[in-house]
Amino acid sequence: MLKFKGNEYPCCASLTMGIIGGKWKTVILFHLMNNKLRYNEIRKLMPTVTERTLSLQLKSLEKDNLINRTVHTTKPPLKVTYSLTNFGKTLIPIIKSIADWGDFVAEKYGDQLPAKQHN
Repeated sequence: MLKFKGNEYPCCASLTMGIIGGKWKTVILFHLMNNKLRYNEIRKLMPTVTERTLSLQLKSLEKDNLINRTVHTTKPPLKVTYSLTNFGKTLIPIIKSIADWGDFVAEKYGDQLPAKQHN
């Protein structure tokens, strides 16, 4: 068993998916790979996510120390930016691989499913 932040996982793949799995976390991390972004900028890049879901996913990523939430209060209005932590940056090769695979599937198969292979 592997442990991370009080949770136990049966294998390394389940630990990884437990942290970045789900529909939106990897997408958020993808958009933060090269940029610090404000909440509304992230929202525009992900128009189909609800505000509640985005807010919850950002909080979860922050809790797992994958992203920083920085509040800039030098002058009104309040400005909040999100960026990858050093720990979050360790995911960049994985996120790039996931994105590259998505591009490959879209280009090679488009709307058709690959033929089912029998072993």
